Amino acid sequence: MKLLTIIENGAYELGVKTDRGVLHVRKALQATGASGVPQTVHEVIEGGQAALSALQSFAEQALSAAGSDAYVLDEAGITYGPCVTHPNKIICVGLNYRKHAEETNAPIPQYPILFNKFNNTLTGNGHDVPLPVKVSSKVDYEAELVIVIGKKAKYVSKEQALDHVFGYCCVNDLSARDLQMRTQQWLLGKSCDGFSPLGPYLVSADEVGDPNNLEIRCIVNGEVRQNSNTSDMIFHCDEIVSYISQHMTLEPGDIILTGTPEGVVLGLPEEKQVYLKDGDVVTIEIEKLGSLTNRMVNERV
Repeated sequence: MKLLTIIENGAYELGVKTDRGVLHVRKALQATGASGVPQTVHEVIEGGQAALSALQSFAEQALSAAGSDAYVLDEAGITYGPCVTHPNKIICVGLNYRKHAEETNAPIPQYPILFNKFNNTLTGNGHDVPLPVKVSSKVDYEAELVIVIGKKAKYVSKEQALDHVFGYCCVNDLSARDLQMRTQQWLLGKSCDGFSPLGPYLVSADEVGDPNNLEIRCIVNGEVRQNSNTSDMIFHCDEIVSYISQHMTLEPGDIILTGTPEGVVLGLPEEKQVYLKDGDVVTIEIEKLGSLTNRMVNERV
């Protein structure tokens, strides 16, 4: 299934992408009088396969019911929220594509390099992202695959790791390079407001298949800047989940940003580095997961 978040009257609503449009779950429940169906993305994630199956069955029934036009929305008219709205943890893996490590002249990591971001960085498809021009002039794009945890994971093996994954989505792991490189800790340059556009869809693992065989691209103002495949990861998704779970408990709804391929501004020769500016439109595309587009705008201070 493809789940998404609708922002309506300042609140997050659960949506399901269908061939007819976006099923507004709460409105469909009210109209049909049905019950026993999850009404938020986190209820679906935490409910696992049983919740996903219940939602799938309800969606099929609701779409065939009389008057369904009242709760099936034109996707072009919705306001998206982040497809995972309240992750407890946002864990990121740095330098996790071989060619990206090479382009930045960094040694190939022996262990996953982990850092974190916070919920203030989350935003949805179609939203403007504020460039923090008061403190940074070097904001870079990073197309990344996100792992969304579906089952509590502690000390899981590599072989069992993907059994604990609910699904996957796209993210733009925006990075203020001047802030990131100011100290040895990367967090500051990664955690500005809106620096993790997430979506447009949360796609269940069964629809994705092998997460390490997906085309991934970043497009800036129509120009392809990153064009790779998740197979170039140094540490694949099963290794990442297993490794993190050895050190901390992963909970349903936690998200893991798995690193970016080559083609970022930072990897270019210094004389060719042109960082994101006001009005730039950035699209992240990952096979089977859709396209995530955001415009950069100068922050009003």
